[in-house]
Amino acid sequence: MHRMVILDRDGVINEYSDTDVKSVDEWIPIPGSLEAISRLKKANFDVTVATNQSGLASGLFDYDDLKAMHDKLNDLLAQRGTSIDGIFFCPHSPSDNCVCRKPKPGLLLQIAQQFGIRLFETYFVGDSMSDIQAARMAGAKPVLVRSGKGVLTLHKYGPFEDVPIYDNLSAFTREFLRENA
Repeated sequence: MHRMVILDRDGVINEYSDTDVKSVDEWIPIPGSLEAISRLKKANFDVTVATNQSGLASGLFDYDDLKAMHDKLNDLLAQRGTSIDGIFFCPHSPSDNCVCRKPKPGLLLQIAQQFGIRLFETYFVGDSMSDIQAARMAGAKPVLVRSGKGVLTLHKYGPFEDVPIYDNLSAFTREFLRENA
């Protein structure tokens, strides 16, 4: 059985932008996030990404731009001797009413099916209410980080009784590995 941690992208791994991260130059890792992924991988956890990318539907960027951003992530991780096990994204706009756009659970269900994981044992780390809702709907364990939109999410919707809160991915990983190593 795979042990996995699922991560949102913008605001968890890389800096969040209110106007979308539209290019490889705008894709800037949050300090400590790549090291956190490396630590999870070295502890024998698979790491996948579940991210809404509606900028594709609205024409803010194209699939080549998105691939370049994900290539940058993979290249930076390769320099640390590791990699992401899979990147799952929803290319639709909110009005498309698809099953894969968070807060719906489609991306998490795709990951579970592809990797044969049990979502009730799997943490999903995000920075928004839609991440928490997707985790709950899929039966995964939601985690909120204060990076990205996390502080705003906490002020608008929190506190959450059943959602652990960490400053960032690095802080989550440190505590998570202490408890699960």
